[in-house]
Amino acid sequence: QAELVESGGGLVQPGGSLRLSCAASGFTFSAYTMTWYRQAPGKGRELVATIFTTGGRTIYAGSVKGRFTISRDNAKNMVYLQMNSLKPEDTAVYYCYAYNLRWGQGTQVTVSS
Repeated sequence: QAELVESGGGLVQPGGSLRLSCAASGFTFSAYTMTWYRQAPGKGRELVATIFTTGGRTIYAGSVKGRFTISRDNAKNMVYLQMNSLKPEDTAVYYCYAYNLRWGQGTQVTVSS
């Protein structure tokens, strides 16, 4: 059964960094486009970044471009989100998504002083 498990969330001060990880299992990870979404309190789910199967192409939301980097390791069945220069408006639950297959349970990121 396909499963995605996120980790790496937490509380960080504005300007700080966090690295989120998503461990995949139960499916052919290398064949799937992977996306990080986020959902802030009272708001809808928002696409943050997408990485295609070989990792050669990525897409970012305008609000995170230049600050966040998505990457993947197909040998380890992992996808990552490096988040730098964090802002309070980045506070949200971050979800890993395998296209048309499975959502993770989410990990909380809180940016606050």
